[in-house]
Amino acid sequence: MFRLRAVCPFWRVFPFRPFSCEPLIIQMNKCTNEEQVFDLIARNKAALSEKQVGCAFNALWQLQKQKTTSLKDIEGVRNHPHFLSLHNLTISKVKLMDDDTLVNVLYITQQFAVEAHDPLVEALVTEAWTRLERFDFNVLSKFSTCLVDQHLNLSPLMGEIADIVNRNLEAIQDLRSLSVLMVSISSLISQHFQEQLVKKAEVLFDTINHCDINIARRIVQFLRNVNCSYYPLLERCNKVFLSNMSHLDLDSISKIFGLYQCLQFHSFEFITMAKERLTEMIPLFDHPASFAKLFVALGPIAGPKEKKQLESTILLMSEELTSQQVLAVVGAMKEMESKNSHLNKKIASILHKHLDKYKPIELLKIIQASVFLHFRSKEFFVKLRELLLSYLKISVMPSEISILVHAICMLPNPRLNEAVIARVEEVLPCCDLTELSVFVTSVLRWIQYEHVYSDGLPGKQLKLLQKLDHYGCQRLQQSNSLDLLRKELKVLKGDWFSESLLEETFAALQRLMNEINGTNVAEIASFISRTNYLSTLLLDRIASVVVQEIEKIHPFAIFGVILPFSTLNYDPPQREEFFGTCMQRLNSYLGILDPLVLVFLGFSLATVEYFPEDLLKAIFNIKFLARLDSQLEILPSSLSTRIQFRLMELNRAVCLECPEFQIPWFHDHFCQQHYNRDIGSVDGAQQQIYKLLAEVLGGINYVKASVLTSYYHTVDFECILDKRKKPLPYVSHNTTLGKLPEMSWESNTQIVGSRLPPGAERIALEFLDSKAFCTNIPHLKGKSAMKKRHLEILGYRVVQVCNTCTSAETLTVHIFAFIMKVPELPL
Repeated sequence: MFRLRAVCPFWRVFPFRPFSCEPLIIQMNKCTNEEQVFDLIARNKAALSEKQVGCAFNALWQLQKQKTTSLKDIEGVRNHPHFLSLHNLTISKVKLMDDDTLVNVLYITQQFAVEAHDPLVEALVTEAWTRLERFDFNVLSKFSTCLVDQHLNLSPLMGEIADIVNRNLEAIQDLRSLSVLMVSISSLISQHFQEQLVKKAEVLFDTINHCDINIARRIVQFLRNVNCSYYPLLERCNKVFLSNMSHLDLDSISKIFGLYQCLQFHSFEFITMAKERLTEMIPLFDHPASFAKLFVALGPIAGPKEKKQLESTILLMSEELTSQQVLAVVGAMKEMESKNSHLNKKIASILHKHLDKYKPIELLKIIQASVFLHFRSKEFFVKLRELLLSYLKISVMPSEISILVHAICMLPNPRLNEAVIARVEEVLPCCDLTELSVFVTSVLRWIQYEHVYSDGLPGKQLKLLQKLDHYGCQRLQQSNSLDLLRKELKVLKGDWFSESLLEETFAALQRLMNEINGTNVAEIASFISRTNYLSTLLLDRIASVVVQEIEKIHPFAIFGVILPFSTLNYDPPQREEFFGTCMQRLNSYLGILDPLVLVFLGFSLATVEYFPEDLLKAIFNIKFLARLDSQLEILPSSLSTRIQFRLMELNRAVCLECPEFQIPWFHDHFCQQHYNRDIGSVDGAQQQIYKLLAEVLGGINYVKASVLTSYYHTVDFECILDKRKKPLPYVSHNTTLGKLPEMSWESNTQIVGSRLPPGAERIALEFLDSKAFCTNIPHLKGKSAMKKRHLEILGYRVVQVCNTCTSAETLTVHIFAFIMKVPELPL
């Protein structure tokens, strides 16, 4: 008893440290601020185990995560004296750590912005590299994220991770880990490996909790990284976002918008719900960084009232914006088609201050926005040109040089000096079709400028164009993979392409057409529709693939498949089976597709005289039209107008060609507004033909110019012949040459031909330019063919003439001979 009492004071003065480390870990986890953690580290640093070291890092990071952005103090924690002690101690514990602790410590050091060349980070990465093969997939995915943060996406180490994933893909059953790995290794994978990863993600998607937004976002990120618009996965990810919209914050919505834009994936439901959610956030953000992000996300889809509020607020905050924030803001202003002159001027001045900080691709974006928004500062454009030329002197990458040249040629003075031309010529052998096309567009703009402002012949520009033609043809002739070729063709456009490379392009496509399959057919079809080149071999192949492999073609891609047949007015041999198969694939998606897609789809099918009743019922109902009106409010004005015209044209086609569907004509008011603006005086060439036709037919009372028919088709010239083919005068036709008669704006749906004398017929004279025909052969395109059908239904005999005759007199003689059915000279 006495002996025990004697020992007790010793226990109180020198307490023994417990053998278990658990109490210290529990204490760390109970800490409510960083100082408490640092105090525990200071008092126990001599005896900290590797597990306690890992716990200390974790405790510090968890405390930071609980704070709002404005309250976080990453730098303060990193520079704390005891953080340095923990840092130095950890280096000696690296080899003793288990796999999970090792990678977690690496991850947390990066969250505290410890440099990649720091000894601790280097030790952690080196040790992790030696353990790669034994990491489980959760640890491996976290380690891959750390490498991405260090910009080691293309490193041999990331290559080893990609190989491990490739060898063990069948064993991975956790989509969270797989989605992280997919994003990390996306820069290193082959086309075949990419397809395997997509299929695996699709299989595992049903295993996840559909509240897990991050997995869905990472899958979309992966698809964007590999530039693959795989609709089945995109659709499923989109459903996750829609069902969790109330949990999406500003950052998440902004990222999803950006990813969708890159993938050209359109979801009307997502935009509508995101718009509502973002609008609710307007009063919540008063910090420039946060409000700039809100402006960029909401501005392009906001209504007039919200746009005005956003513009006025960002104007007040503009001086506090960073270089990257103001770059994002000006891009959003371009999408918003901003007409706020005060904001435009202010943003231009702020951009001017930051111009030295931007990369070439960012300077191009600035020029595109500034030209669109009509920035007028001469000094601004002078400095831009100086910066672009300075970048051009040191740039060696063909893609970057093409961006710089393109940017220079968008400036008010697009001249390219000898040094620039030399830089372009140096990289031509290394350029792909996309880069060559950019160079050509730039040179053509330069030639146009010289033509207007200089008397000299563009000799050096023409020589450069010839070299561009040579290398473009060479690349097409050497193409041996359809999938590689279609990626280059995806963004090609412009006069140079259609004039110089079109024949060679279609020769390459026809050579590789056996590679067309269910996964690439939609992209090939969309490209063909842009060229206006009719290749029956390719279109027949496309139709055959669609019929045989329709299950591989997502409904979202069907419109792209149909488009070339509609545009080029071509029926494949298995017409009914082809269009029927497409509609069967679409039927279950009629309520899901974006309203604008349905309108374009309906119009395309109407062009080829295909009118599926289910599709028309889906479009011509009050609910759909209300959805369409909502979408039109958030679209750019040019696209909105185009959609309204397509709906009108579809409405007209259904009324004229399918009256049995009893779909009403409801576009009188729209057409009156449009044609009241656009129908006016005839031009000089029309006046000359009008005068000649009047002389031939017997006077101005025998011919009408710029006639507006029932259902608002326009006809260049109209005359009436009796049953003996003699011209009949119009009873009331008071007009002066070059002016149109007054329009009557009552309902414009009565068939005109019903008011003619017995045996008489109306003649519609249509002058068609080259755009009405296919590029390679004189085959009438879809819209012109549909107009001819409609005019015939309205009672006209239609004469369509390509206006390439040598003179108006010759053209008039030919037309008159055709009308009167007498022999005529060949056109």
